[in-house]
Amino acid sequence: MSNAPFKKYARIGDLRKITGIEYQATIAMIIDGFCQDAALSIQSIKANTPADIAIVAIINGEHDISALENEIDERTYFIQITGGVGWGEAANALLKSAPSPYVVIMDPSTHFTGDVMTPVLAKLNEGEFVAVGWRGGLVNLEDDWRSVDDKGAGEVDVLFSYFMALNRDAAVEANAFNIRAIYYRNADIEFSLKLRQAQGRLWQMELPLKQERHHGYYDTDEAYRDEQSKKNYDRILDRFRGKNEILAPRR
Repeated sequence: MSNAPFKKYARIGDLRKITGIEYQATIAMIIDGFCQDAALSIQSIKANTPADIAIVAIINGEHDISALENEIDERTYFIQITGGVGWGEAANALLKSAPSPYVVIMDPSTHFTGDVMTPVLAKLNEGEFVAVGWRGGLVNLEDDWRSVDDKGAGEVDVLFSYFMALNRDAAVEANAFNIRAIYYRNADIEFSLKLRQAQGRLWQMELPLKQERHHGYYDTDEAYRDEQSKKNYDRILDRFRGKNEILAPRR
């Protein structure tokens, strides 16, 4: 194992620069327990990306991190926030501190099965889209903005945080994720619509990815999950519902 840093902070506000090395892109994730599964996800990334793609993960709270220690290397960085941190605030810290112009926000349940980053970076480098993702869709207007329909590859209103690749500057300029989103679910929808409102365009594409068990959904207390998901979606409805002019063309 190399001497790459494994940094610990009590609070997310204490986070400082991760590395002085500049990478082509950074794959960033928030690990909230289930460290062995996260290690498998990281291994799949390493098997399918070149060395100029960094991997940066925030470990949220106190967990048995032994499964992750062997994953530290010259391009893989872990930051543990021992006091815990909300999902939106953690995602923003990853965005702002990532050592690259492009940042992928990715769930630890997502695994690479092939070359994901070549087509994603090619699309971002065209400059037409500020976000490229694997799953997303169009806001359902007939359902009064209460749901999102997956229409497959193409321009979309919303991308999900299973895998969303971002132009970092555009994401930060749109004020990034809402720090009131302490839970992940629907925070990606809110962020996507902020990008759309800031004139950013989003692209969904098929990619060699697969999803294993999503612990953030299936292994979270059901009452907490439903309460926080609703809080996040209520903000979306309050801020965006009816602003159809910010949406992508219907298809």
